[in-house]
Amino acid sequence: MKNFGSINERSALVYTACAAFAIAAAVFVAAPVTHAADTASARTLSAISEMREGDMRKLNFHSESKPISDKPFISQDGGDGTLAQYHGQIVLLNFWATWCAPCRHEMPMLSELQAELGGDDFQVVTLATGRNMMPAMKKFFAQIEVDNLSLHRDPKQKLSRDMGVLGLPATVIINREGKEIGRLQGDADWSSENARAIIGELIKMNTP
Repeated sequence: MKNFGSINERSALVYTACAAFAIAAAVFVAAPVTHAADTASARTLSAISEMREGDMRKLNFHSESKPISDKPFISQDGGDGTLAQYHGQIVLLNFWATWCAPCRHEMPMLSELQAELGGDDFQVVTLATGRNMMPAMKKFFAQIEVDNLSLHRDPKQKLSRDMGVLGLPATVIINREGKEIGRLQGDADWSSENARAIIGELIKMNTP
């Protein structure tokens, strides 16, 4: 009986060791796949970063993607909206205000970018943060002849604060997975050939 028990103990140890080895092997095999995908995306963003010229040099791509806020905002129809509704698209999220002079300068260029590239793959989403009344927002857009951008509002600045927006305008680029991959502080010429080329490459990089 003593020898039988010893054999069982040795068998159990061998089985446990084999199981542990199999699990470790599975982790070892699976991990490089994710790592390779992340590395490929990082390399692509690095290459896109090298494209930046002029105003686009203010666009900083993150070394790692960041989570975005799930705080609701008030959509232009008066209902609640969240950034999750744009999942699957590349989003250029612009924070602005009616009193912001650089925003007035930049908004027509964002409108041109939306007209050029907006669609199922890409959207320019504008979000007025702080105390911006809808009549004033509509007047603002009418004066600069913009009619293709969203009149969403973040009146209590819950979403903008959650995303660390400290000054206006500020533009955040969100990938199809709903993660922030880049940010530009201040106004920029988003209608430029360089801006369109960068956004075009981001769309291609994230195309399933």
